[in-house]
Amino acid sequence: MKARTVLPAVAMTAVSMVLTLAVVVMWLGTAMPWLVALVVGVGIDGGWLATLAYERRLAAQGDHNRAVTAVGWSFGLLATAVLVAHALTAEHSAGAWLAVAWLPLAAKALWLVHGLWERTALTPVALDAIRGIQQEARDEAAVARARLRAEAATEATRLTAVTEAGARVARVQATTADTLARAWSTLESAREGEDTGRALTSVTSRVTPDVTPRWELPVWGPTEPLTALSLEAAPALSDDALDALVDDIRHSESPALSYREMAARFRAAGHSASEVRLRAAWKRVA
Repeated sequence: MKARTVLPAVAMTAVSMVLTLAVVVMWLGTAMPWLVALVVGVGIDGGWLATLAYERRLAAQGDHNRAVTAVGWSFGLLATAVLVAHALTAEHSAGAWLAVAWLPLAAKALWLVHGLWERTALTPVALDAIRGIQQEARDEAAVARARLRAEAATEATRLTAVTEAGARVARVQATTADTLARAWSTLESAREGEDTGRALTSVTSRVTPDVTPRWELPVWGPTEPLTALSLEAAPALSDDALDALVDDIRHSESPALSYREMAARFRAAGHSASEVRLRAAWKRVA
């Protein structure tokens, strides 16, 4: 992994140093002896290489010096300025020389990237731990997403079932209401009919008011046995007196009372008579 950043930086440094030396020798060799031009070129490259080596030593120790870094960038800018000046004064291929004038600065930038990589590099153990943590987080996120999807699907199914059940209940209620409405309409029509009204008078006086029913249903309910004291307390009524009393109670309200209502008021008033005599008196009066 280290070679991926250091090898490009070394290659770019070598190319830029060779290019700087060649340009200085060719450009200044026409104005001064070529040995002097060679010394100038080696001096530029040597100063840049020396500061770079010192920067790398400090980086290996975990230290940093801004002055050394500034000197190194100064040599890089100087080499770039020499290449740019040569490109601008060249009579032939000025564009090509200008295109490669950025190589010293590019080499410095690559060394900067390599330094940043070294400061942030981690051991394989730490990288494995980080990968394990990331994988665990991804697994938990996937499980959480699956759980949420399952809960959402379950809730949707429950809501659908509840909605369908509610719709069935509503349909049953509507059908029942419609059936009851039709039955009530039928009963109302039967009640209001002329022939059925006369026929129902034999059953109850509630259908057609002011009409005396011809018979009554049997009385079903709890009975209270009479004690000897109650039998002795009130003397037995004669048939005529019983008929008169039943007729008075029966016609105490309008319309006339039914047998059940008359019998209840008869006994509530404190009178006593057997059920057989009381029903016989009712039949004679009615």
